[in-house]
Amino acid sequence: MKRQLLLFLFLAISGILNSQSSQTLKIRSYREQKESQWMQEYIQFLSIPNIAADTAGLKKNADFIMQMMRKRNVQNVQLLFPSTKTAAPSIYGEVIVPGATRTLIFYAHYDGQPVDTLQWAKGLKPFTPKLLNGSLEKNAAIIPFPANGKYDPQWRIYARGASDDKAGVMAILSAYESVIQTGFSLNYNIKFFFEGEEEAGSTHLNEIFQNYTSLLKSDLWIICDGPVHQSGKKAVIFGARGDAHVDITVYGPSRPLHSGHYGNWAPNPALMLAKLLASMKDDNGRVAIRGFNDDVTPLTTLEKKAVSEIPSVDEQMKEELKFVKEEIPGMGLSDAIMIPSLNINGMQSGGVGAKASNVIPTMASAVLDLRLVPGNDYKRQQQRVVDHIRAQGYYVTDTEPIEAEKKIFAKIAKVTLSGGYNAQRTSMSLPIAQKVIDAVKSTTNDQVVLIPNMGGSLPLYLFEKYLKATTITVPVANHDNNQHAENENIRLLNLWNGIETMAALMLMPPGPL
Repeated sequence: MKRQLLLFLFLAISGILNSQSSQTLKIRSYREQKESQWMQEYIQFLSIPNIAADTAGLKKNADFIMQMMRKRNVQNVQLLFPSTKTAAPSIYGEVIVPGATRTLIFYAHYDGQPVDTLQWAKGLKPFTPKLLNGSLEKNAAIIPFPANGKYDPQWRIYARGASDDKAGVMAILSAYESVIQTGFSLNYNIKFFFEGEEEAGSTHLNEIFQNYTSLLKSDLWIICDGPVHQSGKKAVIFGARGDAHVDITVYGPSRPLHSGHYGNWAPNPALMLAKLLASMKDDNGRVAIRGFNDDVTPLTTLEKKAVSEIPSVDEQMKEELKFVKEEIPGMGLSDAIMIPSLNINGMQSGGVGAKASNVIPTMASAVLDLRLVPGNDYKRQQQRVVDHIRAQGYYVTDTEPIEAEKKIFAKIAKVTLSGGYNAQRTSMSLPIAQKVIDAVKSTTNDQVVLIPNMGGSLPLYLFEKYLKATTITVPVANHDNNQHAENENIRLLNLWNGIETMAALMLMPPGPL
């Protein structure tokens, strides 16, 4: 506290300190007092399984979040149910400020990705939070949670949901508590919305929006999800790519065949699939499917400028991820996420390793992930993939081929199109966008990275379609958090910084939006 006071006086005397940075110092001081208590709460939260398909686990998470909200005197806390009653509800709460005419809604989600406990590092379990004295990839060790409640900001907590996206829930609610307990006055009505099926594709989010349109009316949704920039700098993100999937299965002989007796003669579906997938990209890594990039909405001048100012992390990430050449030669990561992509999520045919045998397999399958940018339509993009498969000489069906079809067609592909959603992007020129940027800048002396759209996907187009809402994403998690994978983690400094950022957004000055 003495050091904080001396820093405050130095900045004030130097004329460096403005009203918002003094807010940040007060929020930080309060957070330092509450670290131990908040960490105990967070550990309890992370200990509740939140796999998207686990209805009982999600209910326990929802109950815990509602308890967190009521403890902080959030009003009108309730569950918002979709019309499909078996789907996970969202959690709502509000703080109505006398005289306020504008409303901010803070969003995070509480469901998580599936887990394979055997894939987690030794000593780690998805729903048994562990504290490490750094990054596991840099040989950090598990340490006990400190009895004195003092946490090094470089330490990390490992657990499913630690970054994606229980960190968002924790940062938002802790920020609100900090704002109120430090005596600041709110200029906006504050609402909270925590979704329960984001990791399942937000399949019923539109139903919730339609059922509670009036309750969810706002001037801005602040989306707290995803990682900060790979440089470690804070980011403000104005959109998200859309997402859709295509499952492909190709067929060979009706039973596995001895590869010595039948190799060079019977068609091998593994090779057929490999050739089919290879035809979808050219030698320079660009998608070769007809029309794939035709309907992309060009970046505006302001957006191009923002992209040009994003710090390059290409060499850093190549070193971190242990590869030497990008897929599209000469294209940086910042530019790559601004265009549509086609990725192979997985392939399967026959057996490998200890399960390998000398056979020609009967089938081969792959899952394709299509990421979309503004201008793309996910159904049209999926259809382009189907048309490409046909152009390679395949008979395409959406069901398991019958014997009669196998007698007629030499190349058969079963193609299943999974539901998807389109990309969304908010204009960076809006007055509210500048308010958000200024608020985040008030919490750091470093550059705030402005990104037209993140590489990942969120169903933000639903917010526009059903609520006519404006959305801006302000992430908090560290870039190397292993979200969706084993050993998911949050660096404590990111959580602490996230609390300060969310508080600054809640305290934005009033004015034109």
